[in-house]
Amino acid sequence: MINKNFGFGTQIRKSPYFDSTVKWGATGFSVYNHMYIPRDFGNPEQNFWNLIEKSILCDVAVERQVEITGPDAYKFIQLLTPRDLSKLSIGQCKYVLIVNDKGGIINDPVLLRLGENHFWLSLADSDVLLWAQGVAVNSGLNVKINEPDVSPLQLQGPTSAEIMIKLFGEEIKDLKYYWFKECKLDGIPLVVSRTGWSSEFGYEIFLRDGTKGNDLYEKIMEAGKEHGLMPGHTSSIRRIEGGMLSYHADADIETNPFELGLGRLVNLDSDINFIGKEALKKIKQEGIKRKQVGLELDCEPLKGPNTTFWPIYKDGKKIGKVTSAVYSPRLKKNIALAMVEINHSDIGNTLKIISNREIKSKIIEKPFYDPKKKIASS
Repeated sequence: MINKNFGFGTQIRKSPYFDSTVKWGATGFSVYNHMYIPRDFGNPEQNFWNLIEKSILCDVAVERQVEITGPDAYKFIQLLTPRDLSKLSIGQCKYVLIVNDKGGIINDPVLLRLGENHFWLSLADSDVLLWAQGVAVNSGLNVKINEPDVSPLQLQGPTSAEIMIKLFGEEIKDLKYYWFKECKLDGIPLVVSRTGWSSEFGYEIFLRDGTKGNDLYEKIMEAGKEHGLMPGHTSSIRRIEGGMLSYHADADIETNPFELGLGRLVNLDSDINFIGKEALKKIKQEGIKRKQVGLELDCEPLKGPNTTFWPIYKDGKKIGKVTSAVYSPRLKKNIALAMVEINHSDIGNTLKIISNREIKSKIIEKPFYDPKKKIASS
């Protein structure tokens, strides 16, 4: 994080919304996919309440798109992911995993199908553009892979539907969860999807002309004024409540899908071919050695999310690590996602955490709030 006296270089890109986010109060930034992302609009707890009670607008242009086109684009995109895409329609999104030849997770993007052989991968924080171009070299498939001029915003929260109706008309209500449509707003070319990284009801608005970034941001803020819209940033509190992964924190290239309980995204029973298939078959057959769990931490409210991995002990032996921890003001308790050895992963098991102090914890069910994602999918 950097404070208001930041100095920006050219080796890390600014988003098309940068000037507007500073105007609307962004005081701290971090780096994600080689871009600056606003991470501080004041009190994170207030940002959380703004999200769940009204709505917030988040600059997530850092969610870069990898665009895959060409005659073999469908075959190639299926090669990248273990999720079966045979029923993916044009206009539909799917949450997918990209894994390497050992079954380790490289990224967990949202996939959008814009045409028969036209796809976007909306990325978490890793260099999938380079991975995809490398895979293509010896694939024998006729594809074109590039990063298009596309920059998403997230409009998330219970009043986001009213704001979208004001911007796009009543027909926007027909957009289903994990579907999208191509449209324009006052001539600005967009893709609008019913998705988002918040566990709340919301939309993502993909700008297709980076010169219009601040114009689009201001139009949305103006439309949202009467509906309590606030500028904001992706909420660590809400995403941990919802059990949503943050790549490099809760998953990395050494993590496989089964450890995260994401076996539903791995199709080993059909004849589809994808990178890592044999490795994932072996992992499933032999069984996992560790597992992601949810924890309740018995200590005073945490002052903010953890900034290091906290080791976890049982009977004096290190058996895992806390990957994401935060205080939930709604649940009035500290909650965390953790990776622990499989034989210590049962619900109700008590564990000891060492941060700057010793913390008692207990494994509880996750997600911690709205486990069936009724809010986001409503």
